[in-house]
Amino acid sequence: MKRIIGAAAAAALLTMAAACGGGNSENGGNEGAASSPAPSSAASAAPAASPAKGVEVDKGLLNHEITLPASFFEGQELDAAIEAAKKNGVTDVKRNEDGSVTYKMPRSVHGKMMDEMKASLLTSIDELKAGETFQSVKDIEYSKDFSEFTLIVDQAKFEGSFDAFAAIGVALPAMYYRLFDGVPQDENKVTVKMQDQASGEVFQTVVYPDAMEAMGQ
Repeated sequence: MKRIIGAAAAAALLTMAAACGGGNSENGGNEGAASSPAPSSAASAAPAASPAKGVEVDKGLLNHEITLPASFFEGQELDAAIEAAKKNGVTDVKRNEDGSVTYKMPRSVHGKMMDEMKASLLTSIDELKAGETFQSVKDIEYSKDFSEFTLIVDQAKFEGSFDAFAAIGVALPAMYYRLFDGVPQDENKVTVKMQDQASGEVFQTVVYPDAMEAMGQ
């Protein structure tokens, strides 16, 4: 049900793990609701985690630098991770005193990494949209920068089910994508709206990571 983001090397720095299901869609909704009722009980119970704190992206004219916190390397052989990063186009690696690691890479290498992350995110959306895991989900629309999603659902089936997990399934991978694309941590928010397919009404809006922080995640 989840995809895990792991950092071993820069071009393949991460392997995104997304929650089960996924959906496809084309751009999306800037329209829709504003105020957000409390998430459903399923959403509140969802095991979620905010994108890793301490990740920094510095985009230069010719090269980009990504600093990953020490927590990204727990359980990994750091020397092997650094060697793998260099084989994937990273030109310099600096170990910092706080245990974090800074990767320096050409813009083209960072661009390839982001293309791979985007493809992974779109695959997750396609799977969610298929409705095999979350049967109330009929379609998913999203903005170009992945800051906003609209889940078009059968409201009667959605309410009282565990299909609220679908919102986390798009929000977490989207936050990771935006984080590594250079969106500052304190500005990295993803809004997920639930819209009833029959009436067109947006009946719930959840903003991540605010919702997870409110639950003490």
